[in-house]
Amino acid sequence: MTSILPTAATTTTTNAASAAAASVADNTEIASNFTTFLQLLTTQLQNQDPLSPMDTNQFTQQLVEFAGVEQQMKTNTTLSTLVSLQQSAQTTQALSLVGATVVVNGTTSQLANGQASWSLNSTQPATATITITAPSGQTAFTATGTINSGSQNFTWNGVGNDGTTWPAGNYTLTATAVNASGASTPVTTQVEGQVSSVDLTQTPPALTIGGQTYTINDIQRILANGS
Repeated sequence: MTSILPTAATTTTTNAASAAAASVADNTEIASNFTTFLQLLTTQLQNQDPLSPMDTNQFTQQLVEFAGVEQQMKTNTTLSTLVSLQQSAQTTQALSLVGATVVVNGTTSQLANGQASWSLNSTQPATATITITAPSGQTAFTATGTINSGSQNFTWNGVGNDGTTWPAGNYTLTATAVNASGASTPVTTQVEGQVSSVDLTQTPPALTIGGQTYTINDIQRILANGS
C-alpha cells in the first residue's frame, strides 16, 4: 500500500510541531503556537502511514510538550493577574499616604522656619563628622561630635559656621564616622516629611516628600497625626 504522507513529510511535520510547542515568547505568541501545535498534531495523525504509524515514544513526547505549553499559558495568565493585583494594592496604599507624615531613607531635608532635621543611625558609638550642603552645592555647615549606637535626631537651625543664616530650601547631610579604634563606621540617614503628592504613572508609585521624590519602599515609619 502506498503511503498517503511520505516519511520525510511526516518527519518535517513532527519537527515543526515540536518547535511550535517549545516557543518561549509572550503569552499571545504562546497562544498562537499552541493553536498551531494542535493543528499540526491533528494533521499528522490524520495523514500518518497506517503501515508505519508514529512511534509511541515520539507521540508521547509530543503530548508532553502539548501539556507543557498549555501549562505555561495558564502560568503566564496567573502571573499577569498577580502583578495587576500588586500594582492596584500599591496604588491604593500610596493614595492613602497623601497628607501623612512619614520617615524615609534619605539625606535631603527641607529647611523651613529655621529648622531642618535628620535621623542618624550608627551601628556603634563613634565620632562623626557632619556636613550640610546647600542647594547650590556650597557647604553650609560642618561639625564633628560623638554619636551613640542606634538612632538619634540631628537638628540644624539654618545658621552656618560663619554665622550666616541660610535661606529656606532643601539641604543635604552627609556623615562619616570612626569608632574608638579609628575604623570607619557606617552611618545611615533618614528624613521626616509630609507626603504632598503621589505620581501614579510610576511603578511603584512615586511620593513627593519635602520636594524630593521617594517610593513606598523608602518609607521606614508612618507617624500618627504627624507626631
